Amino acid sequence: MKHLVTFSIYALLVLGSVVMFFPFVWMLLTSLKPFPEIFDLRFWPQAPTLENYREVLFKTQFPRWFFNSLVVALLTTLSVLFFDALVGYTLAKLRFPGRNFVFVLILSTLMVPTEMLVIPWYVMSTAYGWTDTYWGLLFPGLISAFGVFLMRQFFQTLPTDLLDAGRIDGLSEFGVFWRVALPLVRPALAALGIFTFLGNWNAFLWPLVVVQSPQMRTIPVGVALFSGEAGTAWNLIMAASSLAVLPVLLVFLFFQRQIIEGVVLTGVKG
Repeated sequence: MKHLVTFSIYALLVLGSVVMFFPFVWMLLTSLKPFPEIFDLRFWPQAPTLENYREVLFKTQFPRWFFNSLVVALLTTLSVLFFDALVGYTLAKLRFPGRNFVFVLILSTLMVPTEMLVIPWYVMSTAYGWTDTYWGLLFPGLISAFGVFLMRQFFQTLPTDLLDAGRIDGLSEFGVFWRVALPLVRPALAALGIFTFLGNWNAFLWPLVVVQSPQMRTIPVGVALFSGEAGTAWNLIMAASSLAVLPVLLVFLFFQRQIIEGVVLTGVKG
C-alpha cells in the first residue's frame, strides 16, 4: 500500500511537470517554424529555421528592449535589497515612538491594488518630466512593502546581544546593520532579490503606461506590439519570448536553492 501511494505521488508530480513544461517546449519549437507552418498545428517543425531569431535581433528593437528590461530589473532589485533591509532592520531592532504604527502603515499599502496607483504615478511622472525615462520606469519599485515585512521578520530572529557586541566594539549603528546583521539574513536577501528581479522583468502595466517612444520599451511591452490590427506575428512573438526567458532560466538555475528556501521561509518566519 505504501509503494502504491508513493507511485501515485510521483505519477502526479510527473504529470504536473509535463503539463507545466509542455507550453514552454511548444514555444521553443514554434519559434523555429516558418510563419506559414505555425498554423498547421504540427508539434515538430517540418523545416526548422533561425530566421525568426535573426529578424527579432536585427530587424526590430528587441536588443534595446532587452537592455531596458535588464537595467530596470537590476537597479530595482539592488534598491529593494538595500532600502527594504535598512527599513526592516530599523523597525525590528531600533526602539522609537510610533515604530509599530509605521510598520502597520507600510503593511496597509499591500492592500492597495497596483492598478489604483498607476494614475497617481502617471500624474506625478508627467508633472516632473519622468515619462519616457529610466527613472520613470524605476521609481515605483525602488522599495516594496512586502520586502520591508520580509526583512523585518528575519531581523527580529537575530539575537540582540550579538548586535550589542558590535556596538561595544565601536561600530556605528549603520556599521552594525551592514557588517553584523545583514550577513546573517542572506537567505532572506536572496529570496527577496529573486522575487523582485522576476517581478520587474515581467512587469507590463506600468511600462506600458509610462513609456512612449519605441526605444524605451521593455520586453513585455515590445513583444505585445507584435500583435496588432494587421495581424499577429506569432513567429516573432515566440522567438522573442524564447530569448526573453533566458535570464529567468539563468536566475532559476543559479539560485534555485534560494528560491525554494525563500518560498519556505516566507511562510514560516514570524
